[in-house]
Amino acid sequence: MKEIISKHKQGQAIGICSVCSAHPLIIRAAFIFDLESNRKVLIESTSNQVNQYGGYTGMKPADFRHFVFKIADEVGFPHHRIILGGDHLGPNCWQHESSEQAMQKSEVLIAEYVKAGFTKIHLDASMSCADDPAVLLPEEVAKRAARLCKIAEETATPAQKQQLTYIIGTEVPVPGGESATIDAIHVTRPLDVDHTLKTHYQAFEQFGIQEAISRIIAVVVQPGVEFDHSQVILYDRTKAQALSEYIAATPLVYEAHSTDYQTKACFKQLVEDHFAILKVGPALTFALREGIFSLAQIEKALIKPEQHSEVLSVIDQVMLDEPHYWKKYYSPVHSKAMIDIHYSLSDRIRYYWPDQRIAHSVNQLLSNLADITIPLGLISQHFPIQLELIINKNLPATPQDLLINKIQTVLQQYAYGCGA
Repeated sequence: MKEIISKHKQGQAIGICSVCSAHPLIIRAAFIFDLESNRKVLIESTSNQVNQYGGYTGMKPADFRHFVFKIADEVGFPHHRIILGGDHLGPNCWQHESSEQAMQKSEVLIAEYVKAGFTKIHLDASMSCADDPAVLLPEEVAKRAARLCKIAEETATPAQKQQLTYIIGTEVPVPGGESATIDAIHVTRPLDVDHTLKTHYQAFEQFGIQEAISRIIAVVVQPGVEFDHSQVILYDRTKAQALSEYIAATPLVYEAHSTDYQTKACFKQLVEDHFAILKVGPALTFALREGIFSLAQIEKALIKPEQHSEVLSVIDQVMLDEPHYWKKYYSPVHSKAMIDIHYSLSDRIRYYWPDQRIAHSVNQLLSNLADITIPLGLISQHFPIQLELIINKNLPATPQDLLINKIQTVLQQYAYGCGA
């Protein structure tokens, strides 16, 4: 990360895409996409996906590292080109508890991530806990971030500290996405970024971790990009001009969250304007979801009914039986909720792929289509972008290759913006 940021600060309009997903096909797609390049691949897990209790993926930080490296080994991607990041590391998962209880668990969380070899640590103590006011003062956020950073510094070996980097910021988008329709987005003011940096530097000094200040590489801010269930607010660089000019005079860059569904031109402008770390998650799983839905239609056309995976019905049943991950986000009206369950840009389906029933049906779907020839007419109907690649024999028409290439169409947009 330090090398990439250094090149950016030297005037090169380059950045890096942060792949925020724990889905094996998405991680595989990311490694294959950059296999023949010399670029680093940044894979991040969030605190609700992966933590000391397993998160919703069932993986602890060391498990996730093993999981990622195993996929890398399967495709021949070298370990030294993998950057592991931890996103929203702080009280996020324990907001319903007292601040002290949540912070104690957050300290264990940070230590486990560092022990597992994660080198990009997002210190996010911006959320209020059960005994906190609705909005925390920036000074309190900085104090809690410093407390967590101290744990990271004490846990890291001297060798790890050579690669260890921190991301800070108090204007952090909601982990998991927006729960309501958005009309406009507040762009962070340079004055607030300046205050964030000063409060964090002071807190780091108070906790006796002045050396860690040099490991801060980026600040999370809101550049004016966001999406909800059915619309996207595109980047308008004129509104972020002052923000861009401020960070240019510092050794840091910005990290932009919720950049999913922006255009490749927007990605290029964001990187040029020093938003050098672009995070993506739902757009990747949305592409995966589209691909699986398309394969289900191909299965319906080609496979005997009694052999169908019924993957779409299984997804519906699981999500209706267990609405925890989507209930507060989607409409209470059943018909509208079902549209969002299937097609929302926030893609709450992504929380359900690890479910055993869904995983089994997806595997059956892929198995059903693995040994048959899919007619080009069906490819054209359901995977039109992949059709030319298949005709030119640049892509096998297997279900897994179709899914991976569909995911990579999103990664291509980011690669263009990041100067690849």
